[in-house]
Amino acid sequence: MTVTYGVEAGVATLTLSSPVTRNVLTADSMAAMRDHLRAAAEDVAVRVVVLTGEGSTFCAGADLSGALAGDTDSFTSSGPAAIAALLEAMLDHPKPLVARVQGHVAGGGNGLVAACDIAVAAESAKFAFSEVRVGVAPAVISVVCLAVMHRRHAQELLLTGERVSAQRVLEAGLVTAVADDDALDAVVSSYVDALMLGGPEAMGHTKNLLLRVPRLTRDEAFAFTAELSGSLFASAEAREGMGAFLERRSPTWAPAPPT
Repeated sequence: MTVTYGVEAGVATLTLSSPVTRNVLTADSMAAMRDHLRAAAEDVAVRVVVLTGEGSTFCAGADLSGALAGDTDSFTSSGPAAIAALLEAMLDHPKPLVARVQGHVAGGGNGLVAACDIAVAAESAKFAFSEVRVGVAPAVISVVCLAVMHRRHAQELLLTGERVSAQRVLEAGLVTAVADDDALDAVVSSYVDALMLGGPEAMGHTKNLLLRVPRLTRDEAFAFTAELSGSLFASAEAREGMGAFLERRSPTWAPAPPT
């Protein structure tokens, strides 16, 4: 299996599990990731999805050996459309996605990090937008990376292809936090715990706001958000949440309906 999937205590963990190939992105692995993301979206027991990797590399990006050989399972033929579909599935996912970056990241792996809602990298991790150094461009992943990275940092890192530290990409906006290697799981867990406190439906609507509002004009944004806000305040989830707050107790969230 190039990708494994498991659910425990409301958290789905999706693991890139081909360390021998440095977790490169192939047609099979990207299809498996989309299938697992769909399963997490439809499972009412899942509240948060964690994406991580096995071995010393989180994801090395495209399968260059297959692309060079012209294999049918290569980026030359189907890769760009496949990674675009995968990144769209991540962006549109109704549940929070957390990247647990345990190893090095190159090429398209940066797109996976950028498409997650929260990304925590180990201090020892290294990052490189290596495309220009093999004669291509970070084309598809630029859609998600440029949405989170500061422009001057993006210009430097995407144009030079330099391999840089986790702290450097934290400054650039690609990751949310950097953790000591031995504290990576604890920091990821702290974010997961915080996400689990929110209402399931509220989380899905907030993700949609983050994606949609920046694309709207001011008038469109106010019209859309005012209508949404009114419907949410009248929802059963809001009644439970506001009641719990006023009564100084923890809310009891009903599972969000499957998407």
